[in-house]
Amino acid sequence: MSTEILSEQSEKAYALLKEDADKIIKLIEVQMTNLTMPQCPLYEEVLDTQMFGLSREIDFAIRLNLVSETEGRQLLTNLEQQVSALHDATMRAGESRSQ
Repeated sequence: MSTEILSEQSEKAYALLKEDADKIIKLIEVQMTNLTMPQCPLYEEVLDTQMFGLSREIDFAIRLNLVSETEGRQLLTNLEQQVSALHDATMRAGESRSQ
């Protein structure tokens, strides 16, 4: 495979992984906005499943040398930080509403 094609494939793989990470963030935002139940077992199960699935996708892309291990781990770390920040913000908003 030529370097140019491999580079294009790597960029496409990263874009798809980023798109999947963004879908997880949207799922969480909808949950937090509409249901405001971040401790719901079903919500936690869906989130865990989505996060696990994305981590498997990232591992697969790394094994194919489509993304570097650093890029893949950074994508997952960024997603985890966004999830945590969104959860914290929702919990703080819920606390201020109950006071």
